[in-house]
Amino acid sequence: MQNEIITVKDLLEKKELKIPEYQRPYKWTIKNVSQLIDDILHFSDKKAYRLGTVVLHKDENDTKINIVDGQQRTITLFLLVLAVQNDKKLKDMIKNNFSINWEFSNPISQYNIQNNYNEIVRRLKDFDEQKINFLLNHCEVVTVTLKSITESFQFFDSQNARGKDLEPHDLLKAYHLREMRDISEEEKIDTIDSWEDIDSDELAVLFNNYLFRIRNWSKGKNARFFTKKDVEVFKGINPNNKQYPYGNLYKIAHHYIDSYNSDYHRKIDLQYLDYPFQIDQNIINGKRFFELVAYYFHKKKGSFEENEIIKLIDTYDGKNRTGDKYVRNLFDCAVLYYRDKFGDIEITKAIEKIFIWAYKLRLTQHSVQIASMDNYALETKLFTFIREATSHKEIVNMSINSLENINIVSTKTKKLEEKFEEMGYAK
Repeated sequence: MQNEIITVKDLLEKKELKIPEYQRPYKWTIKNVSQLIDDILHFSDKKAYRLGTVVLHKDENDTKINIVDGQQRTITLFLLVLAVQNDKKLKDMIKNNFSINWEFSNPISQYNIQNNYNEIVRRLKDFDEQKINFLLNHCEVVTVTLKSITESFQFFDSQNARGKDLEPHDLLKAYHLREMRDISEEEKIDTIDSWEDIDSDELAVLFNNYLFRIRNWSKGKNARFFTKKDVEVFKGINPNNKQYPYGNLYKIAHHYIDSYNSDYHRKIDLQYLDYPFQIDQNIINGKRFFELVAYYFHKKKGSFEENEIIKLIDTYDGKNRTGDKYVRNLFDCAVLYYRDKFGDIEITKAIEKIFIWAYKLRLTQHSVQIASMDNYALETKLFTFIREATSHKEIVNMSINSLENINIVSTKTKKLEEKFEEMGYAK
């Protein structure tokens, strides 16, 4: 590992800099760009200003230097210098001709690059020769150059685990990319494309509200918030390594799926076999993790347009209250878990039973908080019940006590109360 403090000028003069295809798209917005420019201008009367760290990977067999961490800031700095070079009044203030041969095929990157470049052009009126000199020769970055790609991702993982900006799923991305070291760059790109197609906020919802809660509740553990300290929940086994006997089942499925899909017969019958994911299974590190996330992102969006219960909870008056949203999350998680294990066998009956189970909490408590939701999931043990069930009948026929009386007097839950009475669960 080699550490070095270099100027922006030195960084952008590195012609061999490369953004590997497995990197996420360029997602900085005008807000991020404006903050960077404001910081540079604010400190321009100082001797130097440290912009942050850029983690690089230098492969001994390649002349290129991959940017492992810090690509967002690096791209923005290049856009800033490029805008100065293209400005008629300012271009003579830069003696060097900065040019980097980067291509961006991702539409998200293309949009943000164009949008941010236009904003930078608008901000050039704030720059003069002194400030341009400060940007190039007195703004600095710490470069950490590593020779091993595994070491690079380990460094990225450990550095950002202590940071404030990255979401837990960003750390998981770095970890599972590192676990893909034995596959080709092309396969890495194909694997994480579906991940990059999902908005970061939607990924956060998927992990926090669904995957984390179902996995933890099924094991009798709290699941209020998914934080960086919980990322171990989504780390598991590597199918290419020696492991305990319990891992053999996963190893067989992992390699069989790959063999089946790569067989020449698939070019004839055009069949494709998905890995048989289960939401509570042991995580398979590497590409299967990315596939699992994409699989459940689409699976949780399954619609039940003709189902009366779904129509009811989609439309009753109180559905948008905070407590009601927690109850809806309970319901959605239980339905997703049931379908994941038993498919749509007697799904209407399952939805009815899960509705009674989940919305009983709403009709028996004046205020539903996140702790109420979490405690109810653990105390009633429905998720553990689904985990241990071997037949869907155990769920659709499970016993739930009727409400002796409904303690909440609220017009916003009137339709819920009427449905409970109609189904024989309230007097």
